[in-house]
Amino acid sequence: MISSSEYGSHSWELLVTVDHQHEEVQKECLLQVTGDLHIGGVMLKLVEQIKKSQDWSDYALWWEQKKCWLLKTHWTLDKCGVQADAKLFFTTQHKMLRLRLPNMKTVRLKVSFSSMVFKAVSDICKILNIRRSEELSLLKQSEDTLKKKKKKDKNSKEPVTEDVLNLCNSPVSSGLSGSPGLYSKTMTPIYDPISGTPASSTITWFSDSPLTEQNCSVLAFSHPNCSPEILAEMYQPRTLADKAKLNAGWLDSSRSLMEQGILEDDQLLLRFKYYTFFDLNPKYDAVRINQIYEQARWAILLEEIDCTEEEMLIFAALQAYHVSKLSLSSEAQDFTRESEVDEVEAALSNLEVTLEGGNASNTSEDITDIPKLADNLRLVRPKRLSLKTIKPYWFVFKDTSVSYFKNKESAQGEPIEKLNLKGCEVVPDVNVAAKKFGIKLLIPVADGMNEVYLRCDNENQYARWMAACVLASKGKTMADSSYHPEVHKILSFLKMKNWAMSTQAVSDPESIDMKPECFVSLRYSKKYKSKQLVARILEAHQNVSQMTLVEAKLRFIQAWQSLPEFGLSYYIVRFKGSKKDDVLGVSYNRLIRIDIATGDPITTWRFSNMKQWNVNWEIRQVAIEFDQNVSIAFTCLSANCKIIHEYIGGYIFLSTRSKDQNETLDEDLFHKLTGGQE
Repeated sequence: MISSSEYGSHSWELLVTVDHQHEEVQKECLLQVTGDLHIGGVMLKLVEQIKKSQDWSDYALWWEQKKCWLLKTHWTLDKCGVQADAKLFFTTQHKMLRLRLPNMKTVRLKVSFSSMVFKAVSDICKILNIRRSEELSLLKQSEDTLKKKKKKDKNSKEPVTEDVLNLCNSPVSSGLSGSPGLYSKTMTPIYDPISGTPASSTITWFSDSPLTEQNCSVLAFSHPNCSPEILAEMYQPRTLADKAKLNAGWLDSSRSLMEQGILEDDQLLLRFKYYTFFDLNPKYDAVRINQIYEQARWAILLEEIDCTEEEMLIFAALQAYHVSKLSLSSEAQDFTRESEVDEVEAALSNLEVTLEGGNASNTSEDITDIPKLADNLRLVRPKRLSLKTIKPYWFVFKDTSVSYFKNKESAQGEPIEKLNLKGCEVVPDVNVAAKKFGIKLLIPVADGMNEVYLRCDNENQYARWMAACVLASKGKTMADSSYHPEVHKILSFLKMKNWAMSTQAVSDPESIDMKPECFVSLRYSKKYKSKQLVARILEAHQNVSQMTLVEAKLRFIQAWQSLPEFGLSYYIVRFKGSKKDDVLGVSYNRLIRIDIATGDPITTWRFSNMKQWNVNWEIRQVAIEFDQNVSIAFTCLSANCKIIHEYIGGYIFLSTRSKDQNETLDEDLFHKLTGGQE
């Protein structure tokens, strides 16, 4: 045996491959080293042997077998575990990467391949001028989603040339400090809050950034829709299992791109991963709002999220005959009158799109006396072997519970039944045209979910009761400040669905020239003829025709957030003790176990009741403990269990954000909550 000191005193040969474009630079260097030589010393020897005068500061050593960077330059070769058989590459840390944005535009820019993905995304968002980078991440498309494209490409006669926006000269890419992705309270507005165009006073700001005015337009505005033929070629999930494939490729935020097998000039998707859009502000967030809008639009067009026919027409009206027309119209650039700006600012201040529904700064409006609702509603209970039973009762909503009585007079006594809505699933069951205003409640019980429907008489009654149910499911009462904004949000969405309109504008020739198939999913374009779709979309358009460009996008986002499936990311899992696969839906505030065959929710667990969660990395099992001695464990079959672990930790991290934090992120806390001890 040789002692470590004796071993360290003996020199040995280390082969390093140099990744350099210049032909004169030798590709392989054989260095004579000792075990106590530090990594910085190895790089110094390497540069001396190469004998090329240039800036080598972006270069570092990559260990191929171990798939890791040797970035701690003060560590010795012995401490790193590097021996003579190691394959080391001397290569740049910043490399070109192609990113497909939510609006389907591709940008090419230099990204750090040695930083953790969380930091790399933060740098990318600085280049693109997107605040709140913690809401986004990088997604690698699964092979299944690419198969359909490849098959279509083989059949196409003409090669498709993709229009790539090149941002390789960005200050962040070059290692310099770019514009901050966040803003201070005194920062000059970057965008016009109505049209979303760069404010005239900040055009010079863009000249220092890769986002010239033209590039900003590509990112901040919607552009003409793709043809129905292209839409048909794109991957469209048909089942929950298909939807699970969409979420399998999220990169690990705690590891670098290179460590995850990403190569130079590869293409990744930049997407909003976490559906908690914090502090949306039209003055600073034109690019961010547009990209959220685009992600929502494509999710609806490709049926990644389900919606009713009525809702599909509202989305079509907002995008087709409003956002598209306004984006193409020069009139969108001419809203400069001060009075109009103030009015829209006032309107949009209440339109801050948060999943909690309402303005986070209005906590002072909370009231101590908890209000209650009391009204005649109809109760619908589905029965397996017979038709649904529909009976009228007197309902009372107090705190987070609904009680119902035979009639108003008997409300002083004991209720027929009291339903505790805390932790339940609330699903709208609405058809405005048919005057149907229903609320579907899935209430957790010991052996699954108890299904109950409430039927309301009109829009106002529905909005009040629906808002109360939504808040109660989160453990909040109607005394919470978000109750009234939630009622307002529901009413505004119902108003958009209402087809009460005059027939005068239905024959707008300019609109009829547009292809309506570009604005609805394939299912609906197959169901109706083109003229029928135009007429129906124009009907819906009457309710949104007075909106400005930014408001139309915010309304679209808000309507998207109102869909029952909004914010759910699906994974196929096997629960401990179960003999069949289930689907796990991960949302911003809860986990849902879903029957893979029927799509029905089985159980819901809320993060607010979670005590701890951990991963057994050996058997790849996620274990979670909740209040009242409830514990679950599952293995993930459709993706790495680290992805679900990171989702849970990420949502908990995002729930800690507040506007008083001076806009800084606690990156260490993020990695502590999401990293795991693999």
